Amino acid sequence: MLVKDYMTRHPVMVEPTMSIVEAQRIMSETKVRHLPVVETGKRLTGLVTRQTLRIPPTELASLNVWEITRFLSNLQLQDVMVKRKDVIFTDPDVALEAAAQVMIDHKIGALPVLEEGIVVGIITEIDMMTQLAELLGGNVPGVRATVRMPNRKGALAKLTGAISDQGWGIYASGGVPTPKDPKHWDCVLKIRNVSREDVIGVVESLQGYDIIDIR
Repeated sequence: MLVKDYMTRHPVMVEPTMSIVEAQRIMSETKVRHLPVVETGKRLTGLVTRQTLRIPPTELASLNVWEITRFLSNLQLQDVMVKRKDVIFTDPDVALEAAAQVMIDHKIGALPVLEEGIVVGIITEIDMMTQLAELLGGNVPGVRATVRMPNRKGALAKLTGAISDQGWGIYASGGVPTPKDPKHWDCVLKIRNVSREDVIGVVESLQGYDIIDIR
Protein backbone atom coordinates (compact mmCIF):
# COMPACT_ATOMS: atom_id res chain seq x y z
CA MET A 1 0.00 0.00 0.00
CA LEU A 2 1.84 3.03 -1.31
CA VAL A 3 0.84 6.68 -1.51
CA LYS A 4 0.70 6.57 -5.33
CA ASP A 5 -2.04 3.92 -5.20
CA TYR A 6 -4.38 5.97 -3.01
CA MET A 7 -3.58 9.64 -3.64
CA THR A 8 -5.79 11.95 -5.66
CA ARG A 9 -4.09 12.33 -9.02
CA HIS A 10 -4.22 15.63 -10.91
CA PRO A 11 -5.54 17.62 -7.91
CA VAL A 12 -6.98 21.08 -8.30
CA MET A 13 -4.03 23.48 -8.38
CA VAL A 14 -3.90 27.28 -8.28
CA GLU A 15 -1.43 30.05 -9.05
CA PRO A 16 0.11 32.35 -6.41
CA THR A 17 -1.43 35.47 -7.99
CA MET A 18 -5.00 34.16 -7.70
CA SER A 19 -7.22 36.18 -5.35
CA ILE A 20 -8.28 34.55 -2.12
CA VAL A 21 -11.90 35.20 -3.07
CA GLU A 22 -11.47 33.10 -6.22
CA ALA A 23 -9.69 30.37 -4.24
CA GLN A 24 -12.54 30.24 -1.75
CA ARG A 25 -14.99 29.87 -4.63
CA ILE A 26 -12.97 27.00 -6.10
CA MET A 27 -12.78 25.25 -2.74
CA SER A 28 -16.53 25.56 -2.30
CA GLU A 29 -17.37 24.31 -5.79
CA THR A 30 -14.91 21.40 -5.81
CA LYS A 31 -15.43 20.52 -2.13
CA VAL A 32 -11.71 20.41 -1.39
CA ARG A 33 -9.90 21.81 1.63
CA HIS A 34 -6.35 21.98 0.31
CA LEU A 35 -5.02 23.65 -2.84
CA PRO A 36 -1.41 23.20 -3.95
CA VAL A 37 -0.06 26.52 -5.23
CA VAL A 38 2.13 25.99 -8.27
CA GLU A 39 4.32 27.92 -10.66
CA THR A 40 5.24 27.07 -14.26
CA GLY A 41 5.45 23.32 -14.84
CA LYS A 42 3.33 22.48 -11.78
CA ARG A 43 6.26 23.13 -9.44
CA LEU A 44 5.09 23.54 -5.87
CA THR A 45 5.49 27.01 -4.44
CA GLY A 46 3.04 26.85 -1.54
CA LEU A 47 -0.13 25.37 -0.09
CA VAL A 48 -3.47 26.94 0.72
CA THR A 49 -5.91 25.48 3.21
CA ARG A 50 -9.23 26.73 4.52
CA GLN A 51 -7.44 27.81 7.65
CA THR A 52 -4.88 29.94 5.80
CA LEU A 53 -7.73 31.77 4.05
CA ARG A 54 -9.19 32.93 7.35
CA ILE A 55 -8.38 36.59 7.91
CA PRO A 56 -7.86 37.55 11.58
CA PRO A 57 -10.72 39.84 12.71
CA THR A 58 -8.17 42.29 14.13
CA GLU A 59 -7.06 43.12 10.58
CA LEU A 60 -10.59 44.10 9.62
CA ALA A 61 -11.82 45.74 12.81
CA SER A 62 -11.07 49.31 11.75
CA LEU A 63 -12.46 48.96 8.20
CA ASN A 64 -15.94 49.66 6.92
CA VAL A 65 -17.77 47.20 4.66
CA TRP A 66 -16.44 48.79 1.45
CA GLU A 67 -12.88 48.82 2.70
CA ILE A 68 -13.19 45.19 3.78
CA THR A 69 -14.41 44.22 0.31
CA ARG A 70 -11.51 46.07 -1.30
CA PHE A 71 -9.02 44.58 1.15
CA LEU A 72 -10.14 41.01 0.49
CA SER A 73 -10.33 41.42 -3.28
CA ASN A 74 -6.73 42.68 -3.37
CA LEU A 75 -5.31 39.78 -1.33
CA GLN A 76 -3.60 37.09 -3.37
CA LEU A 77 -2.74 33.54 -2.41
CA GLN A 78 0.96 34.37 -2.23
CA ASP A 79 0.05 36.72 0.64
CA VAL A 80 -1.53 34.03 2.81
CA MET A 81 -0.28 30.62 1.61
CA VAL A 82 2.08 28.31 3.47
CA LYS A 83 5.41 28.96 1.75
CA ARG A 84 7.23 26.18 -0.09
CA LYS A 85 9.94 25.88 2.56
CA ASP A 86 7.29 25.18 5.22
CA VAL A 87 5.11 22.79 3.22
CA ILE A 88 5.31 19.18 4.38
CA PHE A 89 5.02 16.83 1.43
CA THR A 90 5.59 13.21 0.50
CA ASP A 91 6.75 10.95 -2.32
CA PRO A 92 4.49 8.64 -4.35
CA ASP A 93 6.51 5.57 -3.34
CA VAL A 94 6.20 6.17 0.41
CA ALA A 95 4.24 3.53 2.35
CA LEU A 96 0.72 4.67 3.17
CA GLU A 97 1.17 4.16 6.92
CA ALA A 98 4.38 6.23 6.87
CA ALA A 99 2.56 9.12 5.20
CA ALA A 100 -0.23 8.79 7.75
CA GLN A 101 2.30 8.99 10.58
CA VAL A 102 3.75 12.20 9.12
CA MET A 103 0.26 13.73 9.09
CA ILE A 104 -0.29 12.64 12.68
CA ASP A 105 3.08 13.94 13.88
CA HIS A 106 2.55 17.35 12.28
CA LYS A 107 -1.22 17.51 12.89
CA ILE A 108 -2.00 18.31 9.26
CA GLY A 109 -4.81 17.15 7.00
CA ALA A 110 -3.02 16.66 3.67
CA LEU A 111 0.30 16.03 1.98
CA PRO A 112 1.09 17.21 -1.53
CA VAL A 113 2.77 14.38 -3.45
CA LEU A 114 5.87 15.49 -5.36
CA GLU A 115 8.24 14.04 -7.91
CA GLU A 116 11.32 16.23 -8.39
CA GLY A 117 9.39 19.23 -7.09
CA ILE A 118 6.45 18.69 -9.43
CA VAL A 119 2.97 18.09 -7.96
CA VAL A 120 1.67 14.70 -9.11
CA GLY A 121 -1.06 14.30 -6.51
CA ILE A 122 -2.28 14.98 -3.01
CA ILE A 123 -3.22 12.60 -0.21
CA THR A 124 -5.59 13.73 2.52
CA GLU A 125 -6.99 12.49 5.80
CA ILE A 126 -10.18 11.59 3.91
CA ASP A 127 -8.17 9.33 1.59
CA MET A 128 -6.66 7.68 4.67
CA MET A 129 -10.03 7.15 6.32
CA THR A 130 -11.44 5.72 3.09
CA GLN A 131 -8.67 3.15 2.93
CA LEU A 132 -9.09 2.28 6.62
CA ALA A 133 -12.77 1.56 5.99
CA GLU A 134 -11.89 -0.64 3.01
CA LEU A 135 -9.09 -2.35 4.90
CA LEU A 136 -11.56 -3.43 7.56
CA GLY A 137 -14.29 -4.32 5.06
CA GLY A 138 -16.55 -1.49 6.17
CA ASN A 139 -18.84 -1.66 3.13
CA VAL A 140 -19.10 -5.46 2.95
CA PRO A 141 -21.83 -7.41 4.78
CA GLY A 142 -20.52 -9.92 7.27
CA VAL A 143 -19.68 -10.57 10.92
CA ARG A 144 -17.14 -8.14 12.38
CA ALA A 145 -15.36 -9.54 15.42
CA THR A 146 -12.69 -7.96 17.60
CA VAL A 147 -10.65 -10.69 19.22
CA ARG A 148 -8.20 -10.13 22.08
CA MET A 149 -5.34 -12.60 21.91
CA PRO A 150 -1.96 -13.19 23.54
CA ASN A 151 0.78 -11.00 22.10
CA ARG A 152 3.11 -13.82 21.16
CA LYS A 153 4.46 -15.53 18.08
CA GLY A 154 1.94 -17.75 16.32
CA ALA A 155 -1.14 -16.32 18.07
CA LEU A 156 -2.65 -14.85 14.91
CA ALA A 157 -1.89 -17.98 12.90
CA LYS A 158 -3.75 -20.04 15.51
CA LEU A 159 -6.82 -17.82 15.22
CA THR A 160 -6.89 -17.69 11.43
CA GLY A 161 -6.20 -21.43 11.28
CA ALA A 162 -9.22 -22.17 13.46
CA ILE A 163 -11.37 -20.03 11.17
CA SER A 164 -9.94 -21.67 8.05
CA ASP A 165 -10.68 -25.11 9.48
CA GLN A 166 -14.38 -24.20 9.38
CA GLY A 167 -14.15 -23.46 5.67
CA TRP A 168 -14.70 -19.73 6.24
CA GLY A 169 -12.87 -16.97 4.45
CA ILE A 170 -11.57 -13.83 6.12
CA TYR A 171 -12.55 -10.89 3.95
CA ALA A 172 -10.58 -8.23 5.87
CA SER A 173 -8.48 -7.92 9.00
CA GLY A 174 -6.38 -5.51 11.02
CA GLY A 175 -4.72 -5.44 14.39
CA VAL A 176 -3.28 -3.14 17.04
CA PRO A 177 -1.66 -3.62 20.46
CA THR A 178 -4.23 -3.71 23.24
CA PRO A 179 -4.31 -0.26 24.91
CA LYS A 180 -2.28 -0.24 28.15
CA ASP A 181 -1.78 -4.00 27.93
CA PRO A 182 1.42 -5.04 26.11
CA LYS A 183 0.72 -8.72 26.76
CA HIS A 184 -2.27 -8.76 24.38
CA TRP A 185 -3.18 -7.83 20.83
CA ASP A 186 -6.57 -6.87 19.42
CA CYS A 187 -7.42 -8.22 15.98
CA VAL A 188 -10.45 -7.14 13.94
CA LEU A 189 -11.79 -9.72 11.48
CA LYS A 190 -14.53 -9.47 8.86
CA ILE A 191 -16.01 -12.86 7.97
CA ARG A 192 -18.75 -13.35 5.41
CA ASN A 193 -21.53 -15.95 5.15
CA VAL A 194 -21.38 -17.01 8.78
CA SER A 195 -23.42 -16.35 11.92
CA ARG A 196 -22.34 -14.47 15.03
CA GLU A 197 -22.95 -17.57 17.10
CA ASP A 198 -20.64 -19.68 14.95
CA VAL A 199 -17.83 -17.15 15.22
CA ILE A 200 -18.26 -16.90 18.98
CA GLY A 201 -18.14 -20.67 19.28
CA VAL A 202 -14.86 -20.98 17.38
CA VAL A 203 -13.11 -18.19 19.27
CA GLU A 204 -14.30 -19.44 22.65
CA SER A 205 -12.79 -22.83 21.87
CA LEU A 206 -9.32 -21.24 21.84
CA GLN A 207 -7.76 -20.81 25.26
CA GLY A 208 -6.66 -17.26 25.97
CA TYR A 209 -8.71 -15.74 23.13
CA ASP A 210 -11.67 -13.48 23.93
CA ILE A 211 -14.22 -11.67 21.79
CA ILE A 212 -14.48 -8.12 23.05
CA ASP A 213 -16.89 -6.95 20.34
CA ILE A 214 -18.94 -8.67 17.67
CA ARG A 215 -21.57 -7.25 15.33
